[in-house]
Amino acid sequence: MTPIRHNHSDSDPVLDAVRDCVLAVGVRRTTLTDVARRAGVSRMTLYRRWPDVRSLVGDLMTREWVDAATGAMPERRPGQETRSLIVDGLVAGVEAFRAHPLFRKIIDVDPELLLPYVLDRRGASQEALLGFLADSLAEGHADGSVRLAPTRRQARAVLLVVQSFTLSLRTMTDEDDPELTSTAFLDELRTLLERTLTP
Repeated sequence: MTPIRHNHSDSDPVLDAVRDCVLAVGVRRTTLTDVARRAGVSRMTLYRRWPDVRSLVGDLMTREWVDAATGAMPERRPGQETRSLIVDGLVAGVEAFRAHPLFRKIIDVDPELLLPYVLDRRGASQEALLGFLADSLAEGHADGSVRLAPTRRQARAVLLVVQSFTLSLRTMTDEDDPELTSTAFLDELRTLLERTLTP
């Protein structure tokens, strides 16, 4: 499967600094001055690339979410069909996102930051994930393991399902009930994806 490409260096000191700030105090209490101090650069250096904290956090989220998604992709097992690889990767991706410290901090402290990407528009990380999904689905169409459908629509539908499980799963789980644990719901997600992608 084709890896996602993105523009940010994994070791960008500014993005590392804003990540540390957000994890420490949340997005609303993070300032460009704090980020500049942690990164060891001037505020003017930051202003040349980012007009405000929100745009800086947007680039951070793109880096972190794309890295989480690619890092969750398993190695293909001998003889494994593309559909099975896609499903394994998406279920692992939901687990990785839900455990990601930055994602958890934003959900707990600044959830409104994610609303535009749920209600109004696609962000850069969503576009990158859609491209990755479309490439993978096309590979599955070619080897016959994925149900034929318009690739871009299929990718968007799958991402809608995966986003819902990522963002809203905790509203549906009850860890004291073995039928309603997060693990049980991830098994249900696996079934949903297998059923929708099987020819």
